[in-house]
Amino acid sequence: MNSCHSLNRDTLTSLDVPLPENIFANSPVFVPESVLKQQQQIITAIESVVALSAYQNNVLTYAPETALFIPKALGVFFGYDFHIDEKGNSKLIEINTNAGGALLNALEEPLFQKITKAFLLNFQNEWQLSSNYSIPLKNIAIVDESPTKQYLYPEFVLFKRLFEQHGIQAIICAPEELRYHSQKLWYENTSIDLIYNRLTDFSLQEENQKALMIAYLENNVVITPHPRAHALYANKRNLTILSNAQFLGEMGVDKKTQNILINGIATTIRVEEKNASDLWSERKKLFFKPEKGYGSKATYRGDKLTKRVFDEILVRDYVAQSFVPPQTQQILINDLVETFKFDLRAYVYNGKTQLTCARLYQGQTTNFRTKGGGFAPVFFES
Repeated sequence: MNSCHSLNRDTLTSLDVPLPENIFANSPVFVPESVLKQQQQIITAIESVVALSAYQNNVLTYAPETALFIPKALGVFFGYDFHIDEKGNSKLIEINTNAGGALLNALEEPLFQKITKAFLLNFQNEWQLSSNYSIPLKNIAIVDESPTKQYLYPEFVLFKRLFEQHGIQAIICAPEELRYHSQKLWYENTSIDLIYNRLTDFSLQEENQKALMIAYLENNVVITPHPRAHALYANKRNLTILSNAQFLGEMGVDKKTQNILINGIATTIRVEEKNASDLWSERKKLFFKPEKGYGSKATYRGDKLTKRVFDEILVRDYVAQSFVPPQTQQILINDLVETFKFDLRAYVYNGKTQLTCARLYQGQTTNFRTKGGGFAPVFFES
């Protein structure tokens, strides 16, 4: 089979679809090497807590029914998003379990061949964990709602190429294009072994995903990432446990791990009627996020929050998080020096960081609408 040598940065210019505007920033980001080490410490500490039955029993009480099914797959491309505070310390803002952009960012890296090989091995490992080890992975479906209309659709095309270069048939489709019968999930006349899940309905409970959900619950297709991964890691309500010393102590978490998490996660609490008065008075120090949100949708900086919107938040499932202002970087745009904010995203598999990128932006939250902003490579300075 062809090696990853044929999939590199030059591939971007040969896509059958154009790259969207503002996907790549005009500048890399430079941070101390200590940041990388600190972030991996935080990730490892979170993994140790997530493995506890006491933690799982707690978070699964507010998880969808599909999250109660225990698959063998681990989940590809967890995205741990960090800000760096004014003292230079990493603060985890949130975890995503279908974080996009990993392959696009890999193609901007000097070690892209090694990284893309690791990405491929992630999927092969998901298959081997979930099936008979001797049976090769033959077919992958990359699934999202209206995939050709997605901002990161070019990445789907790149993944398709990567899989096919290694002898794995790959298709890109919407969930309603899949059918389940004869104990197999089908796309037209092709039975699907594994789903690379890019859907944002993390529970798989929408009507057009019924075939996908049944095949998954009957253990006749591998889905990665899957509903249980989201329930254990990515529901933002989980951060109210992971950043709370009392909860951690009650679960038997050792003091060293507690300290890593308390210092490394932006303090997060649930928004409830009983603490509404305190939250409103402290709002300028807070950031409000929906528990099951994604992509900065329906998030609010407290200092921009109106009383009307706050009252709406009170009757929804929201968390309030200590506001950690993002660090900034100066970039030359059209002969003018402009200030950009940035966050850091660690792409993680099985608890190990495989790639770290930055997202440069202007405005309230990360976005891909800022000219000169977008994904940026990160260089760690010793």
